[in-house]
Amino acid sequence: MRGIAEMLALGVVYLASCWLGLTQATIAGAASPVWPATGVALAGLLLLGVSRWPALFVGACISILGFGSGAIPATTLAIAAGNTLEAVLGVLLLRRLGFSPSLSRTQDVLALTATAAACTLVSALVGALSLGLTGRVPWDGFVLTTWVWWLGNAMGALVVTPVLLLLSRPRPEPRRREALVLAGLTLVVALWSFSGAHRGTPLAYAQVFLLFPLGVWAALRFGSQGAALSTLFIATASIWGTISGHGAFISREDGRTVDLLELQLFLATIAFTGLLLAASRAERKSARAQLELLATAVRSVQEGVLICELSPGEELQLVYANESFRAMVGCSHQELVGRAPRELCGTGIEPEVQQRLEEALRERDFFRGEVVLAHKDGSRVYSEVQLSPVRNAEGQVLYFVATYRDMTAQKQLQAKLVSAERIAAVGTLAAGVGHEINNPLAYLMLNLEGVAQSLARGPEGLAEARASLESAQEGAERIRVIVRDLKVFSRQQGEERAMLDVNEVVVPALRMAAHAVRPRARLVEDFGQPPKVLGSEARLGQVMLNLLVNALQAIPEGNPEHHEVRVRTGRDDTGRALVEVSDTGCGMPAPVLARIFDPFFTTKPWGEGTGLGLAICQQIIQAHGGELRVSSEEGKGSCFTVLLPSAESRPAAKTPLPVAPAPVPALPPRRRILIIDDEPRLAQSMRMLIEPSHDVFVTTRGAEALAWVNEGQRFDLVLCDLQMPGTTGMDVYSHLRANVPELAERLVFISGGAYTQATRDFVRSVRNRILEKPVRPDELLATIDDALATTPAA
Repeated sequence: MRGIAEMLALGVVYLASCWLGLTQATIAGAASPVWPATGVALAGLLLLGVSRWPALFVGACISILGFGSGAIPATTLAIAAGNTLEAVLGVLLLRRLGFSPSLSRTQDVLALTATAAACTLVSALVGALSLGLTGRVPWDGFVLTTWVWWLGNAMGALVVTPVLLLLSRPRPEPRRREALVLAGLTLVVALWSFSGAHRGTPLAYAQVFLLFPLGVWAALRFGSQGAALSTLFIATASIWGTISGHGAFISREDGRTVDLLELQLFLATIAFTGLLLAASRAERKSARAQLELLATAVRSVQEGVLICELSPGEELQLVYANESFRAMVGCSHQELVGRAPRELCGTGIEPEVQQRLEEALRERDFFRGEVVLAHKDGSRVYSEVQLSPVRNAEGQVLYFVATYRDMTAQKQLQAKLVSAERIAAVGTLAAGVGHEINNPLAYLMLNLEGVAQSLARGPEGLAEARASLESAQEGAERIRVIVRDLKVFSRQQGEERAMLDVNEVVVPALRMAAHAVRPRARLVEDFGQPPKVLGSEARLGQVMLNLLVNALQAIPEGNPEHHEVRVRTGRDDTGRALVEVSDTGCGMPAPVLARIFDPFFTTKPWGEGTGLGLAICQQIIQAHGGELRVSSEEGKGSCFTVLLPSAESRPAAKTPLPVAPAPVPALPPRRRILIIDDEPRLAQSMRMLIEPSHDVFVTTRGAEALAWVNEGQRFDLVLCDLQMPGTTGMDVYSHLRANVPELAERLVFISGGAYTQATRDFVRSVRNRILEKPVRPDELLATIDDALATTPAA
């Protein structure tokens, strides 16, 4: 029913518009320079659908038979078919061109204009041919008939279609007073221009041109609707006035001849100009709204956003920073504009990241990486940056947009997870570690007791006492090595990278795991000659320890002679360092093997595994630029392979030039050495070791040591504990640097570990030598000699 009602309404409106056009027909009662029916047909099919075309065909037949002058049925059918086909083809063409009925884009105006010019030729040609074939129009008038028909239909499409399309759409509340003033003024000027006595004179043309600014006013202030209605008013007035014999398009000689071309060109110019201006205004308004929306989004987005201009020297120069980025670095917009983004990186950029960034800038390509930003207060902000090129219409890259995502909290959580997993691995071996410490501790205590007994017997017991002391020293050294290994695996810091021997990283892990592996399997060491790598000893040691723990957990206890854990080192075919940890345990089925690197995936019972060990191991190896591979067969064991890129080898030693024999050095002068340590027994032990060669002053309080310095006492060297209650080693260093800078350079720290973030930051930044407790006597004496070698006596 709805479809029938729509077709009926369209047919009635189309019939009325046909009648209006036929009243102005000038050739054979059918060709009319005024044909609003084309606009009605085109708008109707656009709004209601092409399936409503029968309403147009029936309406055209009725109008021609009822109002046409003597049209025969064949002519009627031909003309009706041409008018219907004209509208159908017009709608299909507009849809193909992506036409929008809102006429809010310049391409919509151009599409409508082209359709009005092209598709109306169908109706004009069919109509002129039908009139010529039936003899109602002589063939010498065929061109004129076609011309008049085409002009009338084309103007009907260009003037009427926009009005109907725009009036059918909801529109904003108009400026009523301004609209009434503009409508009244347009009507008055139009009537004045086309109802006066001036015909075809320069004054008549001048009057017509007064309508152009009114059309521009309507288009700019009221958009496409205003332009369409203004054009309709002007077209109605100009056609009525011209038909009545007035205006600029009437011949001045006879007052009857109408210059049809000039009239239609005038209306086409008015319609096209108004619609084009309105569409340009709408596009500009839309672009401004999008720009404001984009600016608001960029200002409000949580990630830091930078817009950088690419200078002729291939350098990025910052031109915009949103609020989130300004908060990340603690700088104002004025402090950031004009700077290079790389200046904002606090600790610089990793060489591999820097290389990828430079390559992306050269190739004008996308880049993603992690950088550390420097906050204005000196703190570091870990961030992930994405750099994207912005191209102009010619494809040239003029800008880059960088998006920074703050990863500081994520990094801190990740560090806690890594630390927890590392401690969990050490905890798995806690019993074995305790056993390894108890053995040397036991014979250390027994030998010390033996020393006391030997010394009690007098001089004859000195030889036995010396032998017992050597055994005790060996036990102490074994305990020192175990404690060192524990500190390597459990310390919080460890991101500092250095040149490492892979074998020296594997050995501590083997010492830690050996006692736990032996009840389950034979531990086989197959060490080759892997190249040196650039890496973190703590992080790589954690990987080795985790792989060993996984291997021993895959083997049941009780049959060590039937199982084996093999650790092999060497280099692969590409020159990378290789470490293989293989076992003959239970192995893994394919579904488990596919997921072993997924975080929180574990096959262990609840409470025995976090599912983070292998995921963290893979992350650590990838951060070192390497690979972690695995192969496994259920029931036959597994093999984990670590591949690390080779670092540059140290330069070969040059052949030394022959030199004359050095003279026998004189005995070094005695120096004044200050020892600051809150552990009295350790301080006294160091005093007993150093005092035969130097004058030693000992205090257990940093404040007392600073008081001595303030009183004017001078020292050649200071040995200071890093972490002490009250005045810390960092406080001592700051005071000496401010008051006695030359002594601050001769300060050697002795540390049992950096347990706070402030201490870790200090250790990374200070250039002074730091000795790790427990310090071997020969290492301590060598450090003192090196520090005093170039120091004049105080």
